[in-house]
Amino acid sequence: MSSTALRPTPDRANRPADATEATDAPGTPRPRVPALAQALLAYVGVRALGLAVLAPWAHRQHHGVWPILATQWDAEYYLGIADHGYAHALGGMDGGNNLVFFPLYPVLVKAVAAVTPGTRATTGLCLAVAASLLAAWGIYAVGTRLQGPRAGVLLTVLWAALPVGLVQWMGYTESLFTACAAWTLYALLTDRPLTAAWLATLAGLTRPTGIAVAAAVTLTCLLSWRRPRALLAAFLAPLGWCAYVGWVGLRLHRWDGYFAVQRTWRNEVDGGLDTLRQFRSLLLYDPTPELFLLLVTATLLASTALFALSLRDRQPAALLVFTAVTLLIVLTSGGVYFPRARYLLPAFPLLLPIAVRLTKAPTRYRHVILTTAVLGSAYWGAYMTLVWTGPP
Repeated sequence: MSSTALRPTPDRANRPADATEATDAPGTPRPRVPALAQALLAYVGVRALGLAVLAPWAHRQHHGVWPILATQWDAEYYLGIADHGYAHALGGMDGGNNLVFFPLYPVLVKAVAAVTPGTRATTGLCLAVAASLLAAWGIYAVGTRLQGPRAGVLLTVLWAALPVGLVQWMGYTESLFTACAAWTLYALLTDRPLTAAWLATLAGLTRPTGIAVAAAVTLTCLLSWRRPRALLAAFLAPLGWCAYVGWVGLRLHRWDGYFAVQRTWRNEVDGGLDTLRQFRSLLLYDPTPELFLLLVTATLLASTALFALSLRDRQPAALLVFTAVTLLIVLTSGGVYFPRARYLLPAFPLLLPIAVRLTKAPTRYRHVILTTAVLGSAYWGAYMTLVWTGPP
């Protein structure tokens, strides 16, 4: 593929951004469905199919779908923070300290639940679903900005159909974080550095990998150092992440407080040694590897290959920095291995090389790829929550 694969062509730039190409024969006009509507409807359809597969499977195992989505694993911690606040002490090496979880999502859950009916668990799940729609819109906007509406729709569908895509409709922070990241990158692509900086601040209050969003804003804006707004944005972008990490340090009365909490969860940077050990064990030595861990391994390897394609396609610097820092954090962290596919869920620019190539692929080939991805996502979502014994 040409190194200019991600640069819009002249006729694409002049095409309406929210309309699809006409495909009817002459003399049989039909209304065009706006591409944004296509993207969002396709997104909802993919995720609804995942629920349609999960529900009967869960029923056969005597599990309720709502508790699976709204109250288990990390969702339980976020609801605990909304109900009772954060811990005051470090505690032991039991992985139970809730200071490891960033505050924006539980704060939103508490605030919205105070003025709406229903439980906080229902509020949290509704917020996650609403944030996923904002994320899908932002992903479509980035794809359309770079390669036109068709690529935007395909990028959105590919993100919806990731193997761990069910997490987008669970009481987790991935959807909210992806929404912040996508619109931050879009703001950078449209030369709005201060908007990008404030969105990066929100991303930094949502997940530890918010530092990757901040890095994308700061490094991109430093390239425009002669512009005062860009310099201000470069300074503002990391404030959300730094504020929470600093607050945890003050709460625990030690400068490395947040990183000490991470160690209680057995998470610390080891340069990728643990990742390589896991690869070796699962791919070479384990005679009966757990299927979900093989999926996680395949996701890490595929993400690395897709980043190489992103470099070859010369993606904009903001996207490359965001995905590079995210990948670096995930691959070089030791400790917990099984959630790493989920950690890469917000790194949607890694899917852009696939979306670009699918826009030029034969229709039959494109349909086969998308159908396989969608059906696989529905299966893996149910497997992840009903067969795999740990958190997603």
